[in-house]
Amino acid sequence: MVALGTAQTTLISGPTGPLEILSKGTGPPSTLFVHGLGGTIASTRVFAGATPGRRSFVHIAGHGASSPPPQMTYTALADEVRVAADYVDADAALGVSMGAGAVCNLVAEEPQRFKAIVLVLPAALDTPRVSAPPVDRSTDGIPGHDPSLDNAAAQRFTRLARLVEGADVEEVAAYLAGFESQSGDAVMAWCRAQAAQLIAGHAQRALTQLPRQSPLADVEALRAVSCPVLVIAQEGDQVHPVSVARRLGEVLPCSRVEVLPRGGIMWAHRDHVRALVGDFLCDAR
Repeated sequence: MVALGTAQTTLISGPTGPLEILSKGTGPPSTLFVHGLGGTIASTRVFAGATPGRRSFVHIAGHGASSPPPQMTYTALADEVRVAADYVDADAALGVSMGAGAVCNLVAEEPQRFKAIVLVLPAALDTPRVSAPPVDRSTDGIPGHDPSLDNAAAQRFTRLARLVEGADVEEVAAYLAGFESQSGDAVMAWCRAQAAQLIAGHAQRALTQLPRQSPLADVEALRAVSCPVLVIAQEGDQVHPVSVARRLGEVLPCSRVEVLPRGGIMWAHRDHVRALVGDFLCDAR
């Protein structure tokens, strides 16, 4: 077992190496929470406060104590989500940003996998995070890879990867804090904890490769997903455009899109989001 603050996590056998999992509560129901790029188990626990039953959290793709796959792709991440979901017998999943992409990739292949899904701040669908027209998706043998990517999201993650490689917790924390909607001691403490987890997990590969890829070959594959899906977006978020959430609402047959005002899902809207997620997962199952 691995210490994560005051919690004890478990290492299970993943597709290419160990996966770190934390479980709280008892089920059924059982929900798996999947963090975003540069996120941690701790950053997804804030969404679970009103969720019933067993709540499980996984570190994927070189985050925390989990080993990165040899090739960092959304298909590889979906394989990790599948293994983690099987291990905790999850009948629902919540994914944040990268985690939302991994969940989408999984259910595009297994549309009946879950009884309920929550997608928080989805960032991309079947094209990478670029402003230019879509490129050849087979570039360098990595699906969705775009070597010309130079937009703000990619620059943000490239800079973060370099700071993580430098292993200075205060520098990484200060950079993370610059993207938060609020400031203060609580925010900085949270950023320091995030920074320490990123450095310990050696997340550089994920931070540099994944923003250059898209989770899906074709978003239309999601039309086969029949379970209820809640999509949560936020106005003014350039890294997670509202347009992506609305497109998911168009293709997912039983979806509901909630667009929150500016202010930060993690801070200004935290209690509302917890209740939103908890109520949805209760009603959907």
